[in-house]
Amino acid sequence: VRAYGETYGLPFVISNCSNNYGANQFPEKLIPLFINNIINGKPLPVYGDGKYTRDWLYVVDHAIAIDLIFSKGKVKETYNIGGFNEWQNIDLIKLLCTQMDEKLGKKVGESEKLITYVKDRPGHDLRYAIDASKINKELGWKPSVTFEQGLSKTIDWYLANTDWMERIVSGEYEDYYQ
Repeated sequence: VRAYGETYGLPFVISNCSNNYGANQFPEKLIPLFINNIINGKPLPVYGDGKYTRDWLYVVDHAIAIDLIFSKGKVKETYNIGGFNEWQNIDLIKLLCTQMDEKLGKKVGESEKLITYVKDRPGHDLRYAIDASKINKELGWKPSVTFEQGLSKTIDWYLANTDWMERIVSGEYEDYYQ
């Protein structure tokens, strides 16, 4: 984008973001996978010791930030969009388990029993993080929800849309392409 914009004199702004989570995310990603596995009593596969750290950003906050960058960002600048929300995977998973237990009316700690440590992937990054201080200082943007709030909204969406998840997991949605 930068090379094309500079070559042809076109205005551009670039954004980079941290891990997103929220509604409609395919179940190969950690949060929807674990929500689905908890609902179905399946193992929660945790790589290595679970101490990998990630910054998480609620998808609605990401969309708001993109709109802000598009309308008020400086031409030829790059903005990092992050959640100011670093979590070790195991801590995120335990919080997810607690919220799921509460929402499903289970005894707190029940879903944690599904945690299963698995062999780590080769070359797994220990930390994904992003410095979002520029967008915060220059454009006044910050996440509108805490991670706990965003996670709760995300869980609520998946619980209200189990039919969507079932069509994705079963592959039924692929029938459209046949």
